[in-house]
Amino acid sequence: MERITQTILLLRGHKVILDSDLAELYEVPTKVLVQAVKRNSDRFPDDFMFQLTTEEFDNLRYQSDTSSLRSQIVTSRWGGRRYPPYVFTEQGVAMLSSVLHSDRAIHVNIEIMRAFVRLRQMLASNAELARKLATLERKYDAQFKIVFDAIRELMTPPEPKKKRPIGFGPWDDK
Repeated sequence: MERITQTILLLRGHKVILDSDLAELYEVPTKVLVQAVKRNSDRFPDDFMFQLTTEEFDNLRYQSDTSSLRSQIVTSRWGGRRYPPYVFTEQGVAMLSSVLHSDRAIHVNIEIMRAFVRLRQMLASNAELARKLATLERKYDAQFKIVFDAIRELMTPPEPKKKRPIGFGPWDDK
C-alpha cells in the first residue's frame, strides 16, 4: 500500500500514476501495458488517461530526486523513452482491470483503489483540520480584541479626583 501511495503524483490537478509505475506493479513491460490500452482506446477518455507533454515529462524527470523514478522512466535501450509517458487517473486505473486479464492485475487494482481512497480520506481530514484552525483563529481574534481593549483602557489616564487641601481650613464642598 505504501509503495502504491508513493507512486501517486499530482499533475494537471489530477492524482495520477505513471504507466511505468503501473507496469512495474502489474509485473508487465510498460510497452505491453500501453499496447493493451491503445487497443482499447475507447475505454480511456482524457479524464481517465492522458499523455504528458514533453515539458511536463522533463520537469518530472529532473525534479525527482529519487533514483527509482529515474530508472523507471529510462526504459528504452537507446538511453531513454522515445515518447512522454501516459498517466492514469483513479478511473483509468479501474478501467485497466478490464483490459489486463490476470489475477495480478485484479489484486493490484484493488490495492490501488484502496490507496486512492486513503488519500481522499487524508485530504478530507486535512480539510477538517483547516476548518478547525480557522475557527480557532476567529476565537483568538476575539480574545485578542478583549486584550487590546483592556490595554487601551489602561492607557487612558484616569479622571482627576478632587483632592482635599492640605492643612487646616474649611472645605468648600462638604
